Amino acid sequence: MKIERSVVVSLFVMSLFIMIPTADIRAQEYKYEIGGAAGTSFYMGDANKTQFYLHPGLSGGFLFRYNPNFLWSIKTGIFIANVSGKSDDSGNAFPYAQQASFQRTLVELGTQVEFNFFPYSDKYAYLGTRPYTPYLFTGAGVTYAEGNKKFIGANIPIGMGFKYKLKNRMNIGIEFSMRKLFGDDFDVTEKTTGWNLDNPFSIEGSFLKNKDWYSFTMIFLTWEFSMREDPCHGN
Repeated sequence: MKIERSVVVSLFVMSLFIMIPTADIRAQEYKYEIGGAAGTSFYMGDANKTQFYLHPGLSGGFLFRYNPNFLWSIKTGIFIANVSGKSDDSGNAFPYAQQASFQRTLVELGTQVEFNFFPYSDKYAYLGTRPYTPYLFTGAGVTYAEGNKKFIGANIPIGMGFKYKLKNRMNIGIEFSMRKLFGDDFDVTEKTTGWNLDNPFSIEGSFLKNKDWYSFTMIFLTWEFSMREDPCHGN
């Protein structure tokens, strides 16, 4: 899949961000955020090679952020989503005109590192902060999907987002991400020895090639807590 090249590109870009010095970027007022997210989800794989938002499902979950400074955040979340696919509208011609469809409910637990393009805060304007910022993120997670043939495996999320401070301690944002799986049987929900979408052309893929993906597009709302410093400090 062409989108697989974005894994290498995105990880390279994130590695460049890590080299950016942040010693002079002071920490924001609150250390932590907690909140929820909701949106849509879709699948890409042998039953959908190129079309975004084909057969969209619902997604949602809870997230927690640790903000060490204005530019970086570490996010942990648990999400649930529904995805589905049909090979007859995949654009692929399968051997012997075989067709298949599937539907999954998945649960994901993962952690991501976020890089803000602008120092993010609604205070400390003298440090160049802004109450909004686009950001990039990547990380790692574990995906479990129910079915007669269950799926469990690692994933690598790659995404971008935008967040804005509604008011002090309240944040709203939207983010889009693709989750790269390391298995090609995410779209196989039944135990079978016959033809299926695990290996429809009987061609073995590599560690990265011909693996499935799923995607989230979600709006989130978070609340900040745990002040970094005592407001009476220095009195």
